[in-house]
Amino acid sequence: MLADSLLAAVVAQAPAMPGQVDILRLATHSGPVVTGVLLLLIALSVASWAIIGYKWMQVRRTQKNSVKFLETFWGSKRLDTIYETVKEGQNSPLASVFKAGYVELTKVKKLQPEGQELGSMDAALSGLDNISRAMRRAHLLELTRLESLVPFLATTGSTAPFVGLFGTVWGIMVSFQDIGRMGSASLATVAPGISEALIATAAGLAAAIPAVVAYNYCVSKIKIFDSEMESFSSDFLNIIKRHFL
Repeated sequence: MLADSLLAAVVAQAPAMPGQVDILRLATHSGPVVTGVLLLLIALSVASWAIIGYKWMQVRRTQKNSVKFLETFWGSKRLDTIYETVKEGQNSPLASVFKAGYVELTKVKKLQPEGQELGSMDAALSGLDNISRAMRRAHLLELTRLESLVPFLATTGSTAPFVGLFGTVWGIMVSFQDIGRMGSASLATVAPGISEALIATAAGLAAAIPAVVAYNYCVSKIKIFDSEMESFSSDFLNIIKRHFL
């Protein structure tokens, strides 16, 4: 079969060990368009791996700080003590939501007469609504911070295979032009161009697969952090309603 013959010819072109293809030689002997595609895919892959490392450390740090904050929050009986503790350096999404709610709570408490509760149900509900909105803003800001750079992984995972395919198609077109120019369709004429073209598809897949895996990992972790912030916001609002408003 022609496909089997082409594959055998591609392998035969490589001067490496038997059964192995010299990837570096194929990449450096590609045409200008395929070389440009390979350089673009290498840049995408390097950027993706940098983002993967950064997001992995961010997720680990966020998990650790969230656990530490929850221990501080549920282990203390005074909100001002918790606020002073987290203000000193506990940086986590839950701590940010708490700080936003606590700051708004202090503003609401300053509006009521000294030594008295809020004057009316409307005032209490308005104060609670302000606290809820402040916590929601902090929630969305933290969610945006966690989602930063993640779309790049999705873009790389979805476009890199097509970029590589473009390089492959272009290389095959050049190979067929060589066939027409030389007037020969022998494997010696076709195989070098085909082998150089296929390296672009391989590079596209090599860039896309880690990006897709990392994207799914980040999305799953962000969903967990989102749920934790929602749950904490509800618990904190209930505490405020019971003890302050």
